[in-house]
This record gives sequence, C-alpha cells and structure tokens, in this order.
Amino acid sequence: MAILDTRTAPTDAPDPRWDRLPGIQVHGNHLSIDPTEYFFRFESNSWLVADWESVGSGLLDVDETTESSVEQLTLDFIKSHCESTSDAARVLTTAHQVYAYLFREEHLSGLGLPRVTADHLGMLREAATLMALNKVELDGHISNVGPCWFFPAATSVVFDLDDETGAMLDEVYHGGWFNEHRRIESIKAHAALGGRLVHGCQSVPDQSGGVVAPYGASMATFRRDLGAFKAQWIEQVLAHHVTTPA
Repeated sequence: MAILDTRTAPTDAPDPRWDRLPGIQVHGNHLSIDPTEYFFRFESNSWLVADWESVGSGLLDVDETTESSVEQLTLDFIKSHCESTSDAARVLTTAHQVYAYLFREEHLSGLGLPRVTADHLGMLREAATLMALNKVELDGHISNVGPCWFFPAATSVVFDLDDETGAMLDEVYHGGWFNEHRRIESIKAHAALGGRLVHGCQSVPDQSGGVVAPYGASMATFRRDLGAFKAQWIEQVLAHHVTTPA
C-alpha cells in the first residue's frame, strides 16, 4: 500500500522495530504497510495533501493580521492548494516532511524539558508520520484508525519505552512542545496534510492520540466515536509488547 523512502527525506531510516506492529515491514530505508493487517478500521483510501514546498513558500512565512487569523490563512491555503490522493506513500512522505519541520532539534534548548532528547524527537517524528494515515470525515466519523492513533501505546511497543517515558513523550506530543510560536507553526505546517491537528485527549494525555482533521469536522461526533473504540484497540496494540527487547 505505502512505501516511505527516507533516502530523500531529512531524517534517518525508520526504526526496524516498527515491524512489531501488524502490517508493517521495514527494509532499510523503506517502510511498507499492508492495510488489511495494519488498520483497525479502514474505510477511506483517499487523503488531502499539498506539496510541502508550496507550504514552505506560500504559508510558513505569512503573518496573520487583525483581519485574517492564522487559521483563516491556513484554511484559504488548503482550499487553493490541497488535492485528494489515494497514494498513501505520498501522504507518508508529506507527513515525514511536516514532522521533520515541527519536531526539529533546534527547539530543544528552549523547551524547559531537559529529559527530552534528540532521540525522543526522532520517535515523535516517526510515530506522527504514520498517524497521518488516520482520517476523520467532515461529519466527525473516524474512518481510518491504525495503531499509531494511540501514540504512547504504539511507541512503547516499538521503542521499548517504560510507562514513565511513554507518558512523557505523550505529554510532549499532546502540548508540551507547542508554545504559541510553535502552535502557529503547527497550524501552518499541517496545511500540507489538509487540516489541523486535533487531540483526542483533554486536559492531560490519556492515550487518546490525535489526528489531522479537516476544518469544520464535527468534534462532538469525533469524541463519541473515539470513546467507543479506544479501550479495546489500545489493548490490542499493547498485546504486541516484546517482553525481552532485542
């Protein structure tokens, strides 16, 4: 279904331990996904994307004004530049570029999170890239759900993280990384994936993950749908824990 070749991307090859999750195979710089094995729910094989280069040249350096907020600028950009694709490899490649930009190491010194390392950022980039294949429809129904929806569960399986470290990364992903400047960066960058990042968590991370949802999607329906399947599918992800790390 999808192949990500990181020889053309700004990070290293994907961690080979991703193949602990069903439907994923890693061969050097290539990662492939079999949708029949990988997804818990797979109802849509199309996604909105825009070329990352166009986001960089046409949106990242555009400032909001008193008459046009960053959200409105981003929505206008999506309407003008995004197109539907059924090429999952293109989605993954675009997401790889988005998260290489958002979780870049230059921000580490100013975070006030001394336990977060460059290696942790690599884990965030890889997991978030795979999360881009999840999908929410305009009516709020969640049409695609893979293991990486449940961020700390998936990363604990793949990277052999203990509960404390997994919770720390979930906190960074959930919001600890995004002060107002980086929140604006996130809004603009996610235009390449056709929407905005919406967390399933509330005030604290609770394994509800996140998804790039289209502007205007019903959040009430989204929350009901997520609540209905969350516990059962987290349990299935955690079942792939390796008791003795390689």
